[in-house]
Amino acid sequence: MDMQAMIASGLWGMTAALTAWYCARLASQITYVTLADGRKQARQIPIMFKMLLPLAPNVAPLIRKQAFRRMAETTDRKITAAGFEGLIYAEELLALKILLPCTLGLLWIGLSGVFLYFTPVQFIKELDWLAYTLGPLWLFVYPTGWLNRELKARHKSIRRSLPFVLDLLTLSVEAGMDFMTALQRNVDRRRVDALGEELIVVIREIQLGKTRREALRDMSTRVDLPDLRSVVNALVQADELGVSIGSILRIQSDQIRQRRFERAERLANEAPVKMLAPLLLFIFPSVFLVLLGPIITKLMNQGF
Repeated sequence: MDMQAMIASGLWGMTAALTAWYCARLASQITYVTLADGRKQARQIPIMFKMLLPLAPNVAPLIRKQAFRRMAETTDRKITAAGFEGLIYAEELLALKILLPCTLGLLWIGLSGVFLYFTPVQFIKELDWLAYTLGPLWLFVYPTGWLNRELKARHKSIRRSLPFVLDLLTLSVEAGMDFMTALQRNVDRRRVDALGEELIVVIREIQLGKTRREALRDMSTRVDLPDLRSVVNALVQADELGVSIGSILRIQSDQIRQRRFERAERLANEAPVKMLAPLLLFIFPSVFLVLLGPIITKLMNQGF
């Protein structure tokens, strides 16, 4: 019996070691997306996704059904806007919403059962249903939450870079360059960020035969950012009406800076309201410790 227990312990230890080695190897792997000009840009995918993506084709037939078509189309647009096109697909991400609760969720339930069995606190044992369901529910919504966070971060990066790019384009156009040459030089001499990646796609599409209006409108649809959409609409209208592009770029740059200032002002006004709950949560324990802490310590030292 002791020998069997030792063998079982050794096998469990080996399994844990191999799992840890596999997770460490996945964590060290760097994933890339290929830009329109052939360059590669690093993208970070959660390690849980890397572990379960090989199992996604087993769930793909379920995702291809008519009931999931609209959800798959929405997810595909978000993946493209977030900059993960070609790295992960809508079917795979929706499959992860099923695989994560069915695999890691079961592990969560098992660990929760062990914890509830050994805990001496009766109140925690009465909340066993919450302990069992919280993990699988979080794993179910995690892929969508991750995609929304990545999309929000990419939009923030584009919104931050847009005024400076418009300033450089304005200076170049007013110095005598045509718009496409100014755009190409801007892309070549700037660090490749989210906006630079989208501009590379625009340049590549124009080189392959698309008109400038179509390429700009496709970028606006692909990114789905109001600030960028307003700039694209203004450039398209200027192109159609024959208005100077330099003046349009300068006006759009000023408007975007003004909107960013208003957005920062609004967030600053919201900060006191958001800080109210943490202050109320922590101020009373702090006051209690500061005022009554020495008294309680003195009473404990006296043996009461």
